[in-house]
Amino acid sequence: MIWILLLLLILVVFGFGFTMQILWWVAAVLLVVWIVGFAMRGRGRGRRR
Repeated sequence: MIWILLLLLILVVFGFGFTMQILWWVAAVLLVVWIVGFAMRGRGRGRRR
């Protein structure tokens, strides 16, 4: 019984770590998109004036 609980705990911890890795990649992509959007908006304002 202890071994099953231990294996479940390991799977949960591994799954949480994998999820956190995916969330870091998603955050990095969103940051890049935000920076590009901010730069494009700044260039658009400069051209209108």
